[in-house]
Amino acid sequence: MLQMKTSKTIKQTQWGIWMALLLTIGGGLTACRDNAIDDLSTDDSQVFITNYDRNVNFGQYRTFSLPDSVLVESNNTYRGSLSTVEARFINQLAAALTSRGFQRVAQGQTADMGVAAIRVNNRYTGVTSVPYSPYYLDYWYGAGFYGGLGPGFGGFYPYYPNYYQFYQVSEQYWQVQVVDLRNRPANGGNTGSDQNQLRVIYQADIRGNGIFSEESVDRAVNAIFEQSPYLQAAP
Repeated sequence: MLQMKTSKTIKQTQWGIWMALLLTIGGGLTACRDNAIDDLSTDDSQVFITNYDRNVNFGQYRTFSLPDSVLVESNNTYRGSLSTVEARFINQLAAALTSRGFQRVAQGQTADMGVAAIRVNNRYTGVTSVPYSPYYLDYWYGAGFYGGLGPGFGGFYPYYPNYYQFYQVSEQYWQVQVVDLRNRPANGGNTGSDQNQLRVIYQADIRGNGIFSEESVDRAVNAIFEQSPYLQAAP
């Protein structure tokens, strides 16, 4: 009895040690995860995504057209806007392109590139569901698993009901698009065909916290151009 009690006590002690260790590790992981999120500064949360057409030589372009207002995209609707921050964004964008050897032309004049400063402000609401699964039924009484359990399980058939989840997605970010006006389609006025589409040769997305403050605009524009050394006019 004494030996059994001792063994039981040892097992309980070992179990308690393992539980304490797991709780400590789990708590440590949770703490690290929370701190990693909480410790992110505004600048650290910002992401700059750039992409371009690999078949394009930007040295062939010399001029660009950039409107004096930002295009606000909101759930497939578009409007022009020019707040203080938006005006700063446009000015910084124009200055960055000029520093790369491109020349800005007045609106309405012929240009090699068309540049759009876009402020995306989309909000979507959707619903998702988990449907009734015949695979799930096959597991219980079909022939595919362990020979099946027969037609029913004690007179009842297992099931789980459909459930629905509503979700809402909100996205707000800057976007810069550059289109090729130098090599635009000759029949660009034909609607209903691909001939009225302008080729996008460069795109940059600026995402994260604090990107719509005046303080962050300069840094954001500088960041996307630092990632785009190929965006350079020929000397």
